[in-house]
Amino acid sequence: MKTAEFFAKCLENEGIEYIFGIPGEENLDLMDALLDSPIRFITVRHEQGAAFMADVYGRLTGHAGVCLSTLGPGATNLITGVADANMDHAPVVAIAGQADTTRLHKESHQVLDLEAMFAPFTKYSTRLVSPEITSEVVRKAFKLAQTDKTGATFIEFPENIARMEVEDDRPLMVKNPSLPEPAVDRVERASQLISDARQPIILAGNGVVRAKAWKQLADLSERLNIPVANTFMAKGVVPFARNPLALGSVGLQSRDYVSCGFDQADVIICIGYDLVEYHPHLWHPSRDRTIIHVDTTPAEVDAHYPVEVGVVGDIKHSLLRIAALATPHQGRSLRALRDALVEEMDACKDDDEFPVKPQKIIWDLRTAMDLKDIAICDVGAHKMWMARMFRCEVPNTCLISNGFAAMGIALPGAIAAKLAFPDRKIVAVTGDAGILMNIQELETAVRLKLPLVVLIWNDDGYGLIKWKQLNQFGRPSHVDFTNPDFIKLAESFGAKGYRIERVSDLLPTLEKALADDAVTIIDCPVDYRENLKLTQKLGEMVCPA
Repeated sequence: MKTAEFFAKCLENEGIEYIFGIPGEENLDLMDALLDSPIRFITVRHEQGAAFMADVYGRLTGHAGVCLSTLGPGATNLITGVADANMDHAPVVAIAGQADTTRLHKESHQVLDLEAMFAPFTKYSTRLVSPEITSEVVRKAFKLAQTDKTGATFIEFPENIARMEVEDDRPLMVKNPSLPEPAVDRVERASQLISDARQPIILAGNGVVRAKAWKQLADLSERLNIPVANTFMAKGVVPFARNPLALGSVGLQSRDYVSCGFDQADVIICIGYDLVEYHPHLWHPSRDRTIIHVDTTPAEVDAHYPVEVGVVGDIKHSLLRIAALATPHQGRSLRALRDALVEEMDACKDDDEFPVKPQKIIWDLRTAMDLKDIAICDVGAHKMWMARMFRCEVPNTCLISNGFAAMGIALPGAIAAKLAFPDRKIVAVTGDAGILMNIQELETAVRLKLPLVVLIWNDDGYGLIKWKQLNQFGRPSHVDFTNPDFIKLAESFGAKGYRIERVSDLLPTLEKALADDAVTIIDCPVDYRENLKLTQKLGEMVCPA
């Protein structure tokens, strides 16, 4: 068989269900081979959308999402989504066609050194230089993408290699490595520090989700009576409504109620925490607390993250062993911090001022969605509100990109989420800026008949940047713009469109859209005057604990 056919066979061997991408001249042989494969090719409208789809698919399933482009401009269009996946530790394998190897050594039409280009923001970037190494290259790309800390890998596939015959057509056996057991002495030392602590607190990160260790985390927290704060990317690891030890999300760059918990803590237990999620100088400015690092890999070096003991290995096993050895904590409760946040979450549930306040949008969205439905959150002011106030009871039901934090992820991400979990309702939560960065994928959703809801927080501007400008300089700078008629735009794609014109319309519109077997856009004007009110309130905050 041709190398392109064998390559497709190797992808099948990895259990790949979908490839997101765009056909091109340099991947013609692979595209033809996929016609005879059970793998479903999802034709998208922009390569960035393909990479974001692979990103979210990988993050939700734990299996590498795959995206494909042609060479040159097709490959450069993948970059933002691939970088997002790598920094968010989502497993992704990106593939790009390339010109014949006979012209890679010189200036040539559309030719860039893709292997070198993708190297800085992937775990592994390589070029397929002969048919004989195909099975090794594919296996290595998937193995590294799916090995914690998971991330992105890249394969450059020259078109002349794709056409060559391959002799050995047996894919390598899929064997992903098991994580090591944590060292006994490290577990014992961590358990002793926790037992001796006056006021410990847990900071749970995205690694808990990747390790599927949320039950072990909740059990440890409950048994040892230690409160838990989570990063934006770990929402739901401890059920907020059902667990009185859950303090909510950390990640606002201004002080929040949970900041008091870190101020009062003498021992901070970081579990599956990636520094890229929330810089330690924001929650550990004093640099004098005892830090326990529980993760699959050793801690990153940072002046504000001085680890006293690192428990490295399988996170589930580490938590089980620490929970069994440590003495339950009898210190002062931080329930007042949680109560203050809950009071804010509840404050606007009956608010009827228009435009709609962020708190009210979130209240109605949470009311309309089942607990296992999935919200894919874009980047902008709405991300800060969703991270802080959207209650999560189940992991991976509110996905927020907070490593690379790239705008434009919500709509393509929602498409991938619906493909991964067709029985769940999916909502893309986005701003009027973020939605237009990949609005073309609305056609993809309609063509594939994937029912999903796009909730646009409309403020006619770059709301998050305006928020920061007003805080820092007292005036905005070049952040305002005008928008298209989102209802007509939705209808032009074959989707449904609704505009919220009074607050009382929001909840029934959300419920109707979620019940419809259709792609739906909801244009909701938002009152971002609440941004500065929140900043002022937190700036004047007296610790409630």
